[in-house]
Amino acid sequence: MSSNAHTSHHSDGHGHGHGHGHDHGGHQASHGTFKSYMIGFVLSVILTAIPFWLVMAKVFSDPVVTTVLVMVLGGIQIIVHMIYFLHLDSKSEGGWNMMAMIFTIVIVVIALSGSMWVMYHLNNNMMPMSPDVMRNLP
Repeated sequence: MSSNAHTSHHSDGHGHGHGHGHDHGGHQASHGTFKSYMIGFVLSVILTAIPFWLVMAKVFSDPVVTTVLVMVLGGIQIIVHMIYFLHLDSKSEGGWNMMAMIFTIVIVVIALSGSMWVMYHLNNNMMPMSPDVMRNLP
């Protein structure tokens, strides 16, 4: 068998050749380029360095402002990771990946905001205890 005949008929045992032109079962997975991975990496580093600097340098005297900024930058970083590393967009899997992500985000927001609401009201509505009563607790 010649070397050309051997390479053109080489298979991985599953009916797929090792060529780069086939799509795995009709799925068109978008793979990132080196440039897109580098953009994602640089954005991730920047979005990590800024909150670190905000906290370590104590840029704002009000910790609530710092906390909100860190959380916003964390949310932006999640979006950067989804776009540049997970390749999540409205075209992947016919839009079902995006719909599943939106549904997940809605459920997480409902669960977190509901938990915070319940804890806030439990804290405000608890009966105050004096230090004497707390000492006598088992």
